Amino acid sequence: MDDIKIGIVIPAHNEATTITNCLAAVQAAIEQLPSTIMATVLVVLDSCSDDTLALVQSARDERNERGDIDYLCCDYQCVGQVRDLGIRHAIASGATWIACTDADSVVPPDWLIQQVAHIKDQPTDMICGVVSVDSWAHLAPKTRQAYVSHYQDMMGHRHIHGANLSFSSEAYLAIGGFAPLPCHEDVDLVKKFETQGYTITWSNRVRVITSSRLQARATEGFAAFLADLETINSP
Repeated sequence: MDDIKIGIVIPAHNEATTITNCLAAVQAAIEQLPSTIMATVLVVLDSCSDDTLALVQSARDERNERGDIDYLCCDYQCVGQVRDLGIRHAIASGATWIACTDADSVVPPDWLIQQVAHIKDQPTDMICGVVSVDSWAHLAPKTRQAYVSHYQDMMGHRHIHGANLSFSSEAYLAIGGFAPLPCHEDVDLVKKFETQGYTITWSNRVRVITSSRLQARATEGFAAFLADLETINSP
């Protein structure tokens, strides 16, 4: 277990307002790991036209001594391709465990520690975590009620979030990785793991705080889901 190397892969498309907090939170989670476990961060910038790149470069320069933040740039406009590019790069750099989150999300300090604990307690090929919504203030009360009544925040849940998905590098390569899908690439990947008999842990101990914004980057992603709920439930 001590020779594990974690590769944290974060896709980003015009996330200048959120990427700094995202990276700071990930760094805090890395600092909770024992010194025997290495972790690196790779941001994959897809078709960014704002200041996301400059902010990632600034974060990288601040961490220059350890060299645990890096980035790639691409022009796919397809989150499945973006995730796959970053993950394969991380694996080629030696990562044995991949942890995925999103640039509009904030991980808690124990995010990686909880993943490691699951792997040590009962070896697993994939961990599907849960998300908490950062703020309900701008949404109708009925939207929150509808979401909470639907969401299963418990062990054994069946929710799938690209913002909180982690897995074995070996298993990822064996199943062929993320498909080049513009949305639901996370659902497709989990189905591949299930179909090919890999072990999946459905955990609410591994959680991420995600944005409640309604301006979706992916047409059928989490923001679009919240926007649909708001349309149905707002006065």
